[in-house]
Amino acid sequence: MERAEQAMVEEVINHEIQDRFTAGAVRRAVLLQHGDDPAVEPGQLLVRVFIPASDAPPEQALDAWREAHQAGIDNFRRELSLRLPAARLLEFTVDGAGDDAPRILVPDDGSLAAEQLSGREIVAKALELLRANYVLPDLAEQAATAVEARLEAGEYDHLDEITLTERLTSHLQEVTEDKHLRVRLGGGPGPRPGPEKPPDREKMRRMGRMDNFGIRRVERLDGNVGYIDLRRMAMAANAGPAITAAMELVAGTYALIIDMRHNGGGSPDGVVFWCSYLFDERPTHLNDIFHADTGETRQFWALPYVPGTRYTDKPVYVLTSHRTFSGGEDLCYTLQALGRAEVIGETTGGGAHPTRPFPISAAVHIGIPFARSVNPVTGTNWQGTGVAPDVPADAEQAYDVAYAKALRHVLDLDDVPPPIEHEARDTLAALDGAAQQGAAQEAGVME
Repeated sequence: MERAEQAMVEEVINHEIQDRFTAGAVRRAVLLQHGDDPAVEPGQLLVRVFIPASDAPPEQALDAWREAHQAGIDNFRRELSLRLPAARLLEFTVDGAGDDAPRILVPDDGSLAAEQLSGREIVAKALELLRANYVLPDLAEQAATAVEARLEAGEYDHLDEITLTERLTSHLQEVTEDKHLRVRLGGGPGPRPGPEKPPDREKMRRMGRMDNFGIRRVERLDGNVGYIDLRRMAMAANAGPAITAAMELVAGTYALIIDMRHNGGGSPDGVVFWCSYLFDERPTHLNDIFHADTGETRQFWALPYVPGTRYTDKPVYVLTSHRTFSGGEDLCYTLQALGRAEVIGETTGGGAHPTRPFPISAAVHIGIPFARSVNPVTGTNWQGTGVAPDVPADAEQAYDVAYAKALRHVLDLDDVPPPIEHEARDTLAALDGAAQQGAAQEAGVME
């Protein structure tokens, strides 16, 4: 198991214990795998929960804590058995009491065994879903056949869920080269009977406001250059007012930098809403998405009306890195193909297939690409190749490169007020000086 994945699961567990016990009843939890503790056998995990220390001896403190929180212990054990079956071992102990401290041991009693899938069953179900839903059926069959050979060879036996999902994902991507295709922790029930409930928009908006719908920063830079740091493409139905406000704040600038270097994707409708501000009201065909399950193609066009002020006839620079992915790449690729923006930075991650989660069990799901983007200008997309920048630059340098370009544009204008012209000239001189100093230092290192 990769330590990064272990840390992410540990973070989820810590969130769960805070939700399932009264405030202050637990301090933290750690996730241990085989090799971390002698009690953990291959294919198993141990969750150790620490409770606050008290003035009482550790054994008395632990007994009193158990008496007060037995219902929480039982509920958490059940949740672990369903969502992380490999966590056969669960312990509670006093924080800071040392390795010899007394512990409450709550192993999996096997009562939910019928609801827990084995590693082989998880792999088989994942391949069934892949064959039925992947956007490229021939490639799905190739990947499934390769994994079945590994399955028969026992490569997925006696693995905990974290290691299993990591290994299966790696083997599927090895064949498909599709970074959207992933088997991950977190499952859930299948489709429920009856009419589907509409999404709770107000709840989604409340959640979206916590990260400002991916809009990390909006700024007017010296020289009257706009800057937007955009971390995800939120749904327009939820993020519309925030997007409008961001674009209104940069509406008076002479050039705009959109920083997509940390953007991991999001909603196609969100991409459309952002792009619509950069074109006039005339129809502009942005992108198509072909749905393999229905054979239908959905077209995406710039909106004929947007609230607030459009940003047209002024240069736009888009910053990219290898972390720019999926819906973030959609914006970059679309603006580049239409000649509306200059892309500066690194080639992006290369994920052009919209993806849908399919539950395998209460513990695991598989994200399967079920559609593909088709750009109306290029006739293709960025799948596997990424968006190649117009101006290649290391991600760390892309901002300075774009800002210098924007400032030169400002200085080429005829009607710039003197204070802004002085700002632009001084800032550009500082950027050029820093670039020359960096080049000299690099040359010295090479010598």
